[in-house]
Amino acid sequence: MKKVVYLTIKEIEFSAYELAVQLLTGSEPIPPFSTRYPEVLERCVYSPQQTFDKKDMYPTLYKKASILFYTLIKNHPFKNGNKRIALTSLILFLEKNGYTITIDSVRIYRFTLWIAESDASLKSSVLEIIEEFIKKYSTKL
Repeated sequence: MKKVVYLTIKEIEFSAYELAVQLLTGSEPIPPFSTRYPEVLERCVYSPQQTFDKKDMYPTLYKKASILFYTLIKNHPFKNGNKRIALTSLILFLEKNGYTITIDSVRIYRFTLWIAESDASLKSSVLEIIEEFIKKYSTKL
């Protein structure tokens, strides 16, 4: 597997967060980045890099993208805008690794909302569904 390029907190702030504020308008504003929950955001951003017994817990790009997307949605590192920031972060992560999402905004919004509303006890199943979704709707740049 090609070396994965991970997102940093600075990239979330300057790219994903700013993109979410500028492009993904919704009925509720996204609070300033400084109001985030730092420990929670760091856990989300570093989750794709987790290892156990010196082995990647998420060994493929799709698995890494899935856990990043899932944790940014479910762990609420921001006071508001978590789904929008998760989506822009997913797009940025995939683009940094040579892929793009090819799906209309309504369908990906509905999918993101479904993840947010999913039961946390079904995390493993939801992650598998996210992985398949990303595989299906991403293309190499």
